[in-house]
Amino acid sequence: MTAIHQISAVQLAAAIRAKQISAVEAVTASVAQIDRLNPTLKAIMTLCRERAQAEAKAADQALAQGEIQGALHGVPFTVKDLTATARIRTTYGSLIYPDHVPQKDEICVARLRAAGGILIGKTNTPEFGMGAHCTNALYGPTSNPYDLDRSSGGSSGGAAVAVATGMGYLAQGTDMGGSCRTPASFCGVVGLRPAVGRIPRRRKPLLWDYLDTDGILARSVEDAALMLSVMAGADQRDPLSIGNVSWKLPNWSMLQPPLRVGFSLDLGTAVIDAEVEAVFRQAIEQVAPLCQRITEAHPDCARAQSAFETLRAATLRHKQKQHYQKYHHLLSESVRWNIERGDGVSAADLLQAEADRDQLYLNFLNFFEDFDILATVSSSVLPFPHTQAEILEINAKPLHSMIDYLKITYTISLTGLPAVSIPCGRTASGLPVGMQLVGKPQGEAALLQVAHRLQEELGWRHRWREEH
Repeated sequence: MTAIHQISAVQLAAAIRAKQISAVEAVTASVAQIDRLNPTLKAIMTLCRERAQAEAKAADQALAQGEIQGALHGVPFTVKDLTATARIRTTYGSLIYPDHVPQKDEICVARLRAAGGILIGKTNTPEFGMGAHCTNALYGPTSNPYDLDRSSGGSSGGAAVAVATGMGYLAQGTDMGGSCRTPASFCGVVGLRPAVGRIPRRRKPLLWDYLDTDGILARSVEDAALMLSVMAGADQRDPLSIGNVSWKLPNWSMLQPPLRVGFSLDLGTAVIDAEVEAVFRQAIEQVAPLCQRITEAHPDCARAQSAFETLRAATLRHKQKQHYQKYHHLLSESVRWNIERGDGVSAADLLQAEADRDQLYLNFLNFFEDFDILATVSSSVLPFPHTQAEILEINAKPLHSMIDYLKITYTISLTGLPAVSIPCGRTASGLPVGMQLVGKPQGEAALLQVAHRLQEELGWRHRWREEH
């Protein structure tokens, strides 16, 4: 029999409603995995043991009286430690906030809890989400579950490891330049960055900020879709939020039209590790028989690097200026570097970056007139050793900066289009590799249906290690 911690979130939710598994049993299974694996992996920074157990008992009692709170009734989930959780420590991975306890849940957390989900813990993150490593001075690095000496990816590495090892069934993450998609690739799980505004955010220092969004880590496409159905929906506190009603789950059984896929290893701009390339090209060969047409093609992305670097630098400089002024000595070297990149960015620089972003979006719209999906790699590199501070070269070729390895994902972030990383293969040494699928504007349903088809027909899914 499959262990309780190994069944999917969709299966667990159904089993709880049918009273085949109790919420208490689900929480107990997750906590057991955390107790067993977290001392080594360091995915969970704060464990909500007593609160989760109490909420699980309450969920079972409610169900016994015929009350179902929502789609996630009794399902344990985790939240990245960048995201506010009421009465639960939220450190942002920073020495500035080691004991910070917010009074309110962020919108996405409130919606997960309102749907009956049970918060099991807060997941590790680099300080303020900046850095290739999922590590910070408060807690240390989160190890890759497939090689303990390697990185889980930044910045939602703790979230990816939590779902990959059964510490929770669903995980909230965040994604600016690839912070859900990179850890998903590193850890062999599904990582979804929805369309900008699909999941509203109250906590943004800049309400019109479109680069950063909440995201999802899960063990299957169906689980990711379930979580999105709960988190999505308009909220007036976020002027970029979209949809008058909650986003609806796809109909997985619906007959899909033949696929028109454009694929690109590097979008014409990125440097990709040779082992990643080999796995990706083998995966494309597997996809080809499922397509009406599959062509090596991509939009013009030539100006993406300068646009993203300028917009990101200016945004982070504005967001973090008070931390930099008051707590410079407490900030990590990576955070200081990222903030300092924003010094001297002029209004003309910002306007040019916005114009370049506009053109990039239009280039993608033109691309999607001929294609349904764009397929690329999810990460330009494999999980790297903990001893490696930053990614400064690929295939012995020096990179422009320490964020250059994210070019394959941050180019998509600039467009605001939905993207999902799904497992598509492994290297000879057993390290996971992900394929990034990019969909049309606000096209998460169609995107996830394609991802689900590849998952089911090609067997591209999360694989358990025996010790997990």
